[in-house]
Formats: sequence, structure tokens, C-alpha cells
Amino acid sequence: MQSRDIRARFLEFFREKNHRIVPSAPMVNKDDPTLMFTNAGMNQFKDFFLGHRTPEEPRIADTQKCLRVSGKHNDLEEVGRDSYHHTMFEMLGNWSIGDYFKKEAIAWGWELLTEVYGLPADRLYVTIFGGDEAESLHRDVEAETFWGGHVPADRILAFGKKDNFWEMGDTGPCGPCSEIHFDLRPDAERVAVPGQSLVNQDNPLVIELWNLVFIQYNRRADGSLETLPSKHVDTGMGFERLCMVIQGKKSNYDTDVFTPLIQFIEQATGVRYAGSYAPDAMSDIAMRVVSDHARALFFGIADGQLPSNTGAGYVLRRILRRAVRYYYSFLGIQEPFVYRLVPLLAEYFADVFPESAEQQSFVAQVIQEEERSFLRTLEAGLRRFEALDVTGGEIAGQDAFELYDTYGFPIDLTRLIAAERGVSIDEAGFEASLQEQKERSRADARKEVEDWVVLADGEPEFVGYGQLQVENTRILRYREVRAKDKTQYQVVLERTPFYPEGGGQVGDTGTITIGGQTIRVIDCIKENELPMCIVPELPDAPDGPVSAKVDTTTRWLTENNHTATHLMHAALREVLGDHVQQKGSLVRDDHLRFDFSHFQKMSEEEIRRVEEIVNARIRQNIPRGEARVPIEEAKAAGAMMLFGEKYGDEVRMITFDPDFSVELCGGCHVDRTGRIGQFRIVSESAIAAGVRRIEAVTSEAAESYIQERLARLEAVESLVKHPQDLVAAIGQLLEENKALRKELEAAQREQVLSMRDTLTDEMEEIGDVHFLAKTLPLTDSKAVKDLTFRMTEQVERSVVLFGIESEGKVQLHLGVSKDLEDAFHAGNMVRELAQEIGGGGGGQPFYASAGGKDASGIARAFEKARNMVREGAPV
Repeated sequence: MQSRDIRARFLEFFREKNHRIVPSAPMVNKDDPTLMFTNAGMNQFKDFFLGHRTPEEPRIADTQKCLRVSGKHNDLEEVGRDSYHHTMFEMLGNWSIGDYFKKEAIAWGWELLTEVYGLPADRLYVTIFGGDEAESLHRDVEAETFWGGHVPADRILAFGKKDNFWEMGDTGPCGPCSEIHFDLRPDAERVAVPGQSLVNQDNPLVIELWNLVFIQYNRRADGSLETLPSKHVDTGMGFERLCMVIQGKKSNYDTDVFTPLIQFIEQATGVRYAGSYAPDAMSDIAMRVVSDHARALFFGIADGQLPSNTGAGYVLRRILRRAVRYYYSFLGIQEPFVYRLVPLLAEYFADVFPESAEQQSFVAQVIQEEERSFLRTLEAGLRRFEALDVTGGEIAGQDAFELYDTYGFPIDLTRLIAAERGVSIDEAGFEASLQEQKERSRADARKEVEDWVVLADGEPEFVGYGQLQVENTRILRYREVRAKDKTQYQVVLERTPFYPEGGGQVGDTGTITIGGQTIRVIDCIKENELPMCIVPELPDAPDGPVSAKVDTTTRWLTENNHTATHLMHAALREVLGDHVQQKGSLVRDDHLRFDFSHFQKMSEEEIRRVEEIVNARIRQNIPRGEARVPIEEAKAAGAMMLFGEKYGDEVRMITFDPDFSVELCGGCHVDRTGRIGQFRIVSESAIAAGVRRIEAVTSEAAESYIQERLARLEAVESLVKHPQDLVAAIGQLLEENKALRKELEAAQREQVLSMRDTLTDEMEEIGDVHFLAKTLPLTDSKAVKDLTFRMTEQVERSVVLFGIESEGKVQLHLGVSKDLEDAFHAGNMVRELAQEIGGGGGGQPFYASAGGKDASGIARAFEKARNMVREGAPV
């Protein structure tokens, strides 16, 4: 059975059991601040388990794109070394939200595996929760009894909390679980060693296949458990493992999920894949790493996350760099390669994740540019490695950490190169540096969240599209949050006018008033679908009637910028082409930022044309069209949809002229475009391969921007005496300045020639070295460099150091004659000398330079250089 059929049969099975088949949520998680990536199938249904939302249908099934790169058995550095762990994987799952429970979940799980997929029952084992005395949790006799109707008693195994009690996090819904395990071993091994003894023992051939979680408790912040009013089922089965079992393989990488990728790598490199899992089978490990990581990058970028140096973008960058390191070191590839796998992935996933496949060209371009950039960094890191001090045959732990942190070298790659060079690594020092970094990160991210205090039942309703003030609402719940020595409160209102941050638009600010007490709302956020006001203090009487008021001016200005973003998006597509897609945005009251796909810098003419189109639409005073329509109707209307967003069956469509701007959007907009006033682009730049960024202003900010530029222009005109043609006048001044500079440089070169003989006479002898350190009355660094070369060429066994100062900047120029290069290295010397002038520098053995800002350090640098020569000069 091919993997496509395996996936299809799972979904069809649960469709026949009256489950609604829903699309996968994006792998990049945008609605839950506690998660960067979707790491389990249940993430998109979290609100249902928490009771924040009620599903349209209580039975759901899907296949979910997931990413795991940390935690037990999911460490990024381990992927590729075993047969079944991955970064990106699919999670097949079925859910019951307050509907069926253990009996049906167990019966259907057994039916699907043994009857539909035809797996041999004698190779299956099941586990149940054996109880926990410390928490007064009893053995899950109910699950044990239901399993007894399908499985012999000796195949039902009880385990404790570690293996068979699932928790969403430190707090929240949780409950006992039943895992289904499969024994892949040959018959002879199964006879010799019973499979029961190998379940949950990390045996690569006796593996967990499916986890059935029975959510019946809520974990409170104080650690206690309370029984939930409704019970739920949450199951998850690793698609790649299921394919391995059904296809009779011993490794996920031997299934048709991965074999096309590995075969492509074989053909491209000429290296044969042997399928070895030996620790030293580096080419095999490299092929598995590249094929696995290509999948993670494909979905991560397609779902809207670009590689970067922070957050989720940094995770993708780490994954990409690990793939590059492996193919560079073990497959002999020294040019971008991962991007070449994108067409294979797009074709394979086109039927199940079409939204990702549609972006293959963009994704490939981003990956290729990231690879090209890191290959340069990798080579720089290898050069850095060569320059390390390995005195005593050991690389310092801090140096190994620098290679890891700055150059992206994993410690295993550093170990490998060190072994080739016959040196070791200070492992304890490396671990200490790594731990110190982790502690800093934890301290920055640490947040303590108390339990919700529930004041009233009900679901929150956002009414802020049409109302900026609400009377007689109430607080449904609140909780305390402590982070970085600061305490705040998250408050959920029954009817709220405050827009929670989302879709690029920042959250509203304003006030809530209870019993005459007014409290500032400093932000509004959304966790999953729950809107929360952030306040610095709680009201004295939180259960009283609430008056909630949005900061009107801030909201109106934000609406101006949000609508202008839509107009600009449409204008960009008109000017640049339909390939333009939004890749990120920020909408505030004072400016807007818009990231979009485009592979070259916009010309001044293109920027001017976009501004003209947007301002023309503003002057037309187009009314806002707003409608909630079925998703298919929105698609038929040509509405712009953002990749990486999850849309429901019904969507909110915002229109400013059906022939110009139609987008799906949950944000706030002006009622007519004329209210925006005017629009100006402030900057256009590149932020990643194939992604440009525009920053722009509207309304009052646009007026201020224009006034500032006009004032600057008037100041310039005043300086040049208000000429008729300002551009021509400034051009003439620049030409005159250029000519004067050339005259000055020529004069300084003449001065250099006249100084050379005098300076030679000033040289002092240190041992048999001729040494000179002098501050020169010059400003032309090229002339000083030329003088340095001439002096060391003219005088044998010489070291020459010149200092110059110009406009608050200091430079050092150091030269070493060719016959002293074995004794002195100008580049190494100048790096130390640069510390005295508060700067940095470097260069070659015979010439180097440094720059800084501390002119008082020139004399100290001269004396330091004199001591260096004195210590290193032969007597």
C-alpha cells in the first residue's frame, strides 16, 4: 500500500464514522503565543478542550503538519541518526469533543489497524495508565476492560505517569492515555524475547504507533487536578511510522515517503545509500538529514515563516544550516542543494497540502539564497577553526561554543574536524558556555501564569468593528501573569470592543471602568481564539458592571494604515505583477510595514507609481465592502488569501472596489478610503531572499513626513542661495568637491614622498629591527597606506606604525618588511593595538590597519607596538 493510499484510508475510515475531515492548520503557529510551531495534531483544537469555543461538529479527523525540534527523542542533532525520529512529520488524528469516549476510540483504533490496514494482531501490544498513588489517580480499569474485548490480557501492559498520562503543558486539560505498539522484529527474535518486555524500552523495532488520549482532568497552576465537566478524546498516530509498519520496512526512511528524496540525492551526488545506522555511517546519515530537513523547510517557509535570527525563523535557519553542514562535510556538495528537492516535495504533497505546493518557486528561491549565504559562513567558520589556539592539543570550550553559536557548527562537527587534526575539545567548557546561554534564554522567556479565576459563564464576543465603547459588559475570567519581575493581568470581557493583536494589526489600548475605578488597558492579545485585555492591576470589584472604551485616536489611525496596506498590496500587484504575495505585515497607528514576495529592488519609478495608485484610490473615497461569506464564494470572488493562515468555512471579506482590492481579513478598516488622507512610502528594502519590505505612513504621519522633507529642502535651498535649478546647483557643488579632493590627495602624495627620507632618519633600532611609530598630519588613508608600503620596502628588517586622525576617527597603519614576516604578523599585531583606540582591525602578515574613535589611545598603541617588537626582535 502506497503512502498516499494509507493516508486516504485513514481519513475515509473516520469520515464513515461521522467525523468531519478538516484541513491541516499551518505548521507555523500564529494564534498561540505558547507555541512557535504546531507540534501535535491537537494544537488547532486546543480551544475546544479548554472550553473557550464550541465546535460545529463534535467529531473531527485530519492529518496535521507538525514540527518538533526539541525535547526527549526530538533533539535536532539526533534526527537522521535513527530510523524513526523527524523534524517535520504528519500526525494522523481523530477527536471527540464531549461526544464518544474510551469505548469507541479503542474499538475504532483496533478496527482500523487490524481490519482496514490488515496489521497482524499478534504483533500489537497496548498500554494503559497504571495509576499514580502520589496524585490519588487510580488504574485505568475502564480502558483495560475495553481493550480486553480485543486483546489478550498478557498484551495489555500498565505503565505510570511518565508513559501513560498525557498533559497539554504545565497547566490545562490532561488525562490517561492508551498507546498501541507494534513489534517489527523477525519471528525468531519474537520467540526468543517476548515483545511485552520491550515496550517503552526505546527498542527501534518495538515502537509506539498510536496514542489514544482520554482527556478528563484539568491541571491547575497549583499542581492539583480537577475533573472536567466534559470528556474528550485526542488521538495521534505518526504517519511516517504507520507507513513503515504497513510497508514492512524497518525504517521510516525506507518508505515511499522518503525514498524518492534519497534516490534523488544518490543520483545527484553519485554516493550510494546503504541504509546504515552505524555512528560512523556519515554519508547515510547526511542523506537522511537532508531529506528530512528539506520537508521541514518546505512547509515552514510555505506557511509564512522566513529563516531569520529570532524565534521561529531561527529554528528554520538552524534546520537549514544543519542540512548544509551535512551535505558539505559528507556528500561532497559545495553549492546550494536542498532547494533542488522542492519540486519533488511539491508534487508529492499537491493533493493533501495544495497551499504549500502552490508556492514551490518562492520556497525554492528562499532556500537557495539561504544555502548560498550559509555556505559562505561555513567556509569562514572553517577558516576560524584553522586559526584556533590548540596549545596543549585541546580546543577551548569557549572557542567550540563560538563555532556553534556564531558559525552554526554543531559540536559533533567540531569534534569530527578536531579528531582529523589530532586534537580534542574541552567538553566541560563547551557545556558550561552552552548552559549559560540556555539559562539566559530561559530567564528572558520565563513566565508564570496563574489559573483562570472564573467570575461568570459565557463566551467572549468581539464587537469592536462597529463599537469603540461598550457599557454594562462584565469580566468573565481573569488570571495573573508574572514575567521579568513584572505582574500583569489578563482579563476576558463578555462583550469587548478591544481588537486583539492579529493579522499584523497591533492590539487596541484604552480603559475599563468598574465602580468608578478606571484602569488602563495597555494591550489586547489573543491566545488561540480567546481575546484578552492586558491590564497592570485588577479592579477592586472585578465582578461589577464594566464600561470598556478603546483609545479612539489610536484605533482610527491604525485603521487608516490597515486599509492603506490593502490598497498598497493591490497596487503592488498592478505595478510589479501577480507574483506579489504578502509575507508579513505590521499595522500600527504611526506607520505600516509590509513584506512581500519580489525578487529585485523596486525602481524609483515603480515606487512612485504605487504611491500614485494608492493616493488616487484614497481620493476616490471608496466605501468599504464587508461580508461574511462561505470560503468557496470568497475564492470565486478572487479574494486574496494569505499562505500560512487557517480559514474556516465562513470568512470575512473586505472589499475596496471589487475590481481592485478584495482580501480576507479579520482586522479593522476605515468606512471610506478618503479618511486616510494621503499615503507615502518611506523606505523599500530587502529582508530575505525574494522578500522585500516597504514601510509607509498615512494621514497625520504622512503630513509630518512631507513637512519634514519640505523643511529639509528649504534648508538646502537656503544654503546654496536659492538657485533656479537646485539639482544642477548641488551637482556642480559635488563636482567641485570631487575635484578639490583629488587635488588634496595629490598634494598629500607629494607630501608623503617628501616625508619618506626624513622619517627613515627617525627610525629607532630595537635589536636588529628598525622601528618607527609616528602620528602623521595626513587625512588620506590611501596615501598613508602607500607610505607604509614604501617605508617597509625601502628599509630592510623594519616595522612601521602610523597613526592619523580625521573628523573624530582614528586609524592605525602597520607595515612589516618581507624579511621579518616569520617573526611578526601585522594582522595579529594590529588586532591587539586596535584595543587601545577602542576599535578593531586586521590584515595580512606584511600590512594591516585598524580603526577606532579614541585618539588618546594612539600613544598607548605606539608603546604597545614598541614592546611587541622588543619582545619578538632577535638580539
